Amino acid sequence: MIRVLEKNIADKIAAGEVVERPISIVKELVENALDAGATSIICEIKNGGKTYIRITDNGCGIPEDEVETAFLRHATSKISTASDLEAIGTLGFRGEALASVAAVTRTEIVTKTAEAKTGRRLVIHGGEVIENASTGCPDGTTIVVRDLFYNTPARLKFMKTDAAESGLIIDFISQIALAYKDVRFRLINNGNVLFATSGDGDRLNTIMRVYKDVDSKNMVSLRHSSNGISIEGYISSPAVSRTTRGGQIFFVNGRVINSKVIEKGVTLGYKERLFEGRYPITYLFLQVDPKDLDVNIHPNKKEIRFDKEAMVIDSVASAITEALATEDAVVDAGNIFKDGEKALTGHMVYERLFEGMGHEYAPLQREAKDKSNPFKISDRAFEKGKDSIEENINIKELLSTISNEPNLEDAPLTDAPKEPAGKSHMENLDKKSGFVPITLQEPGFKPFDFSDLKILGILFDTYIMATADEKFYLIDQHAAHERIFYEKLVGEYSSGHKEKQYIMVPIMISLPYALSEDREGWLNALEEMGFTIEDFGESTYRIPEIPMFMELGEAEDFVKGFIENIGNSTDFSNTTVINKLIMMSCKAAIKAKDILKDEEVTALISDLAKCRNPFSCPHGRPTFIKLSRYEIEKMFKRV
Repeated sequence: MIRVLEKNIADKIAAGEVVERPISIVKELVENALDAGATSIICEIKNGGKTYIRITDNGCGIPEDEVETAFLRHATSKISTASDLEAIGTLGFRGEALASVAAVTRTEIVTKTAEAKTGRRLVIHGGEVIENASTGCPDGTTIVVRDLFYNTPARLKFMKTDAAESGLIIDFISQIALAYKDVRFRLINNGNVLFATSGDGDRLNTIMRVYKDVDSKNMVSLRHSSNGISIEGYISSPAVSRTTRGGQIFFVNGRVINSKVIEKGVTLGYKERLFEGRYPITYLFLQVDPKDLDVNIHPNKKEIRFDKEAMVIDSVASAITEALATEDAVVDAGNIFKDGEKALTGHMVYERLFEGMGHEYAPLQREAKDKSNPFKISDRAFEKGKDSIEENINIKELLSTISNEPNLEDAPLTDAPKEPAGKSHMENLDKKSGFVPITLQEPGFKPFDFSDLKILGILFDTYIMATADEKFYLIDQHAAHERIFYEKLVGEYSSGHKEKQYIMVPIMISLPYALSEDREGWLNALEEMGFTIEDFGESTYRIPEIPMFMELGEAEDFVKGFIENIGNSTDFSNTTVINKLIMMSCKAAIKAKDILKDEEVTALISDLAKCRNPFSCPHGRPTFIKLSRYEIEKMFKRV
């Protein structure tokens, strides 16, 4: 028999889709407060929000004759027609939140509009109205939610511990406070104020108030506009990274979201700037035309779908690349060397300098250390290191690819790129959509200016010393030359023509019929890399030529592995090529302890200035680090 469910049963079922746990309630109520134009929001919870949640705001309030209506299912003030769904500009819009919350809790609301003389107090238990009366109260809305799932006890067993539930709420309030820097947030947990933001519009100040473990000196500001997308925020310099993506927080049109698309853009932007397995800290705020978004693919609106994913990835990557090409992104030695609040020690300096000499010296670190004199590096250690390098390359031959410049003291370095980053502005989008892009100031970013560097000499025959604008720089000659060679090799590889080598005995491969039928999916990719592939019977192919940069065994293993991995999302071919080019550039580059002449140093710095990414070697190590004059004077107790 088919029957229509009673209202209280239907409401409980609907509530299960919206209210999963306390964080679901907090999120819905805080987003409603923001949609109401609140400039001050207080969130108080007890027992992880299971027994008590209070959200107080100074927003527009609800007219007294509409308070009870607001708790009906599908009642909303944010959309009225189907066309409104195509350009949603509010955080909430479905009209299910209040009804769902009230269905499984004891809910009380006190609200007042600015025009009303008195407010309205409404009490609902399990979806049933208990009280609806006038009351005195300030403008705005306060909602108190008690005893979550008191009438559906089976749901309680799915709750986490109080601490775990509190953690989810704290994370959300922390994140939403960043998105709305002009709104004052206060978070109270079991009677203790965890944090309060000032609402002064200073994004970095808000970050520092909420995330006290973030060092502002290692955060780089970011502003960018392209592809109809505005992006602003803060990202960590390559000196700071984490083992997980937990420090990556994304916002789109004011909504905190999870996004694999934006993650791809971040990964691309930090490419070659961090070691594998390390992730930056990012606070990115995107403004996208609502018509290019679908925010209704997840009940809690934590995920969205971009209509133009490739453009989003490109915009995010470009924004990060521009920000990491500025002075602020140069690795700050003063911050690297810090050990809590302890002073910089000679031993720590030695450790950091020696780390930058290249991975071929890593096994010698323990042997080379001299604890009685941390700046002493034994000659035997270096000689042993040099003997371990496969190829002893003539320095002058290497430097023949670098144009000679006049003497260091005679001329400044003037070959650095001069064009400032991020000149484009937001396109004039359809005003009817309600989309208001971030107002970007005139771009204040400019690439690091190598022409300002004054070369002082070379430390340990490895680190080029330079100064500019009250800062001291150490430039790793090996890492710098490795970067130059790497970009040269990548440029040659990407130019179109691939150098090949003929092999005496062709590689033979036999494929399943399915792959043979879909040969375009793999054959073109292998030929683009430098393989020559010819038909040799049914589902069989012969390879008479392989890329110049591969050995025979490597080429055979690569082809087999590539075909086995067809269908995976990983760009297997690109990864292999890049790894080979990195290895080649490392072998070809100047090594630590190679003695350079003045003109060779000038040429090296000049070519580094022309690189797309002059700040790190292909492995992710910094090419140079800086110390400000203030930090140096602080070490000597002058300040």
